Amino acid sequence: MAVRTKAAPPTPWSRDLAEPKIDSSAYVHSFSRLIGDVRVGANVFIAPGSSIRADEGTPFYIGENTNIQDGVVIHGLEKGRVTGDDSKEYSVWIGKNTCITHMALIHGPAYVGDECFIGFRSTVFNAKVGDGCIVMMHALIQDVEIPPGKYIPSGAVITNQQQADRLPEVQDSDRAFEHHVVQINEALLAGYKCAEESACINPIRSAVTDSPSSSQKIAKDNSYINSVGNMSLSTDIRTQLKSLLAQGCTITTEHANKRRFKTKSWLTGGTLSGSRENQVMSQLGSILQEHQGEYVKLVGVDPKAKRRVAEIIVQRPGDSPRNGKVATSSTSYSNGNGFASNVKSGLNGDISGQISSLLAQGCNIGIEHANKRRFKTKSWLTAGQVSGSLNQVMSQVTAIANQNPQDYVRIIGVDPSAKRRVAEIIVQRPGEGISTSSSNGSSLGRSKSSSSYSSNGSLSAEAIQEVRSLLSAGYKIGTEHANKRRFKTKSWQSCAPIESTRESDVISALEACLAEHAGDYVRMIGIDKAAKRRISETIIQRPGDRQKGAKTTTASASSYTNGSSSSSGNGSGRTHGYSNEFSNKHLSDEALQQVRSLLSAGYKIGTEHANKRRFKTKSWSTCSPIDSRHELDVVAALEACLVEHAGEYVRMFGIDPTAKRRVSETIIQRP
Repeated sequence: MAVRTKAAPPTPWSRDLAEPKIDSSAYVHSFSRLIGDVRVGANVFIAPGSSIRADEGTPFYIGENTNIQDGVVIHGLEKGRVTGDDSKEYSVWIGKNTCITHMALIHGPAYVGDECFIGFRSTVFNAKVGDGCIVMMHALIQDVEIPPGKYIPSGAVITNQQQADRLPEVQDSDRAFEHHVVQINEALLAGYKCAEESACINPIRSAVTDSPSSSQKIAKDNSYINSVGNMSLSTDIRTQLKSLLAQGCTITTEHANKRRFKTKSWLTGGTLSGSRENQVMSQLGSILQEHQGEYVKLVGVDPKAKRRVAEIIVQRPGDSPRNGKVATSSTSYSNGNGFASNVKSGLNGDISGQISSLLAQGCNIGIEHANKRRFKTKSWLTAGQVSGSLNQVMSQVTAIANQNPQDYVRIIGVDPSAKRRVAEIIVQRPGEGISTSSSNGSSLGRSKSSSSYSSNGSLSAEAIQEVRSLLSAGYKIGTEHANKRRFKTKSWQSCAPIESTRESDVISALEACLAEHAGDYVRMIGIDKAAKRRISETIIQRPGDRQKGAKTTTASASSYTNGSSSSSGNGSGRTHGYSNEFSNKHLSDEALQQVRSLLSAGYKIGTEHANKRRFKTKSWSTCSPIDSRHELDVVAALEACLVEHAGEYVRMFGIDPTAKRRVSETIIQRP
């Protein structure tokens, strides 16, 4: 069918009867309309149903490798021009490698830069969108200039420059999505062009006729046979591979025979090139066949941080890539905070709270289990994802634990936006049932003697909660003591090292230190093993504290530092101590749990306040900034804001320091 293009009609604005100029390598579908001075670059794809009319505002420019999808409208006003990259004036300029997706409207005067993404039904009018911007669905951009590399969320209305300047930066996951769309449209361009050439389409028709079930896919310049369909790689492995590709990771392979596997002397295999799942899986199939009888693992590498973020064993000796017995993956993740998130903490009474917190953040919850042998090699088996309310999730966790009473069972929190794990919490160990109490009275499964450990009275409830918080974040715990003289000179002495990361063992060691140094100051230390530094120091006993049966009078003060000293930066040597009384003073248990969850995920925390009038108009005012990321410092700052603005609304928000955007907003006080 002929391409539907025509000269501009004679109007007061255009009397030169200009016609579209289309590069020979571009594809314009016959069901689209191009009118007037429209200049289309090389390898441009213009889909059916699009309307590009340079009959009022003129001319238009569409750069090479750009795709204009179904239903897109491009038009321009008579007045108003933008300056293109060639320093000439245009009504509409669209740069190179840009996607204008279904039903979008670009109305001149408008400039859209290189490598941009304009989402479904979004509108750009009298505006400039800089290079590398991503505009999601149903957004309006009008009368502004968007700086390069900005992310505009779905439904956003950007009509003043202040809004444009505050937009967040584009993330790698967003960029991966955009590249995926570009690749799809490149394939569509090749496919549509092939369909109109007999030399290209006839061999494909013959192949389809000869073998209807064949998985052969032929393109004009890119022919390959997709053998992935014949492989039996588990869905879990494919999902993880897809996730790594979406994060922009480089995928490499390693292999080892049984002897090398025991000594961890892996040999480097090939790098899986390409960013499309099918291409990578096809290459992986070849590598698995090449190293049958050996261990093969995938390695995901973050090219920016230059470190491994995942290791997945996809084949073991005896497995075959075609016999349906490809091994389940063994994975090790980094949570982005500098330490591995393979948490080995029961967190007995707090599991329901953590699940509730993960659900509140919008995380997906998964369950994994492993017997003792698999636990040692970190070869966890996936039991699937769970969904629903807190009670429903906990009942499903209980069911998996009941089915595997002699296995380790852990729950996984996955951030669907960042596509990474944010929490791994072991809830059962072999032969030890799980026992977790929820705030609404629900319970998980069977009780277990060691995991339902309770303090004998030496430690306060706040100290035990701090232990759980540190262990869940993957930190080690240590202790120090000092008499009154040493306390004044800050000459602390270490108690016996605590090697275990199990809650009951840690609490026993802490209580032993308290008993041994009953008349001294004792403090608990949180240690980041990866960074080899202290992240918290909490005083859990002072001279004169006494025990009365199971009742404790410990009034612990906590001091946090960024280094090894807890003195203030002004040289006065004054310690920053905060009483644990805040735990029951102003903040609710839900707010405290939210604080812990945000901090453990690596986010910063801020606060805002508003009186009733400002609350109605959403005119919030900021409280003092909270620079610390240590729990007690943050809670103390929150308490101060609550007290200072007692008769007002106060809300807490989490800030992603990388993306420079808010991830949550929670009102923690009302008038």
